[in-house]
Amino acid sequence: MLGVPQLRLAPGTASGEESAPAQPRPHVPGLLDTYGRTATDLRISLTDRCNLRCTYCMPAEGLPFQPASKLMQRDEIVRLARLATGQLGVRQIRFTGGEPLLRKDLVEIIRDVAALDARPEISLTTNAIGLTGRAQALADAGLDRVNVSLDTICPETFAIITRRPFLERVLKGIDALAAAGTRHTKINAVLIPGVNDTHGPDLLEWALAGGHELRFIEQMPLDADHIWDRDVMITAGEIRRRLSERFDLTPDTVARDGAPAELYVVKHRGASVEDPVLGKVGIIASVTEAFCADCRRTRLTAEGGVRSCLFSHVETDLLGPMRAGASDAEVADLWRRAMWAKPSGHSMNSAGFEQPARPMSAIGG
Repeated sequence: MLGVPQLRLAPGTASGEESAPAQPRPHVPGLLDTYGRTATDLRISLTDRCNLRCTYCMPAEGLPFQPASKLMQRDEIVRLARLATGQLGVRQIRFTGGEPLLRKDLVEIIRDVAALDARPEISLTTNAIGLTGRAQALADAGLDRVNVSLDTICPETFAIITRRPFLERVLKGIDALAAAGTRHTKINAVLIPGVNDTHGPDLLEWALAGGHELRFIEQMPLDADHIWDRDVMITAGEIRRRLSERFDLTPDTVARDGAPAELYVVKHRGASVEDPVLGKVGIIASVTEAFCADCRRTRLTAEGGVRSCLFSHVETDLLGPMRAGASDAEVADLWRRAMWAKPSGHSMNSAGFEQPARPMSAIGG
């Protein structure tokens, strides 16, 4: 047997190791933690590379990227997906990055995961650059839905945020998803003070017209430059206030069921009960209205490390043991024990909070 899980400090982390729970883990198959939560939603990062340099994620000059030999290969990704769905109770898998479209074998990975006996719902988070020529192949491979990161539909502001003039490519990629028949495209947006903080209503109007579900995400302390400032960030309350200048928002009656976004039914401002619903909008308030108590996510970095929380300072290595000959049962047990040590929350609003050394692009959302 492999013994205790192989904890490692996340690359670039100086301190802050999570302690193992004192109570023994019960003999249950799922990814249970000591607070009674069970992870059923797996996020798998496929690469730490990205073709944008968003100001709230990466520095202008980029970051040192991991060599290909240190990243999970296709067969290793599929093996872990098979373990997750077949033995650990995972029902949803989302592929992230970095930018997952930079993986040349992305279509094959999705096809392999879609062929698993316990087939999960398969989604992808992408910036949509390069999606135009691959959307149909991804849909044919079994991709169920896509989340596109898009913070503005203004070309000049897009170039300021991403440091790249690629808005037209993103919009064409979104159109290609519709043509390929991929259902229910979601748009993820971050509002940044003094940059696009006034663009929310316009972005929502555009998303509703296109039949997309927009999700506003509070800016989190996951930037490589560590310039995030809790005192000036655009909060969920501020997002609701600004959207309400043009729209009526009513809390959705559908149960949230562990989803990170709080959903609102959208109508035109001043609409009557009889007036049609325009669609829905979501707000992911990770900072000011944390939903840690119902978190059902587990994460694998591109190097095969389990992160029980997005803001963890340690990872449990699965790739190393796999390459050293660990059995499926041993790897699954390492994963279970890593999630058993999941903290109660990210403590982002506590005085002792320490921002993870790794940015979002290196972790995978």
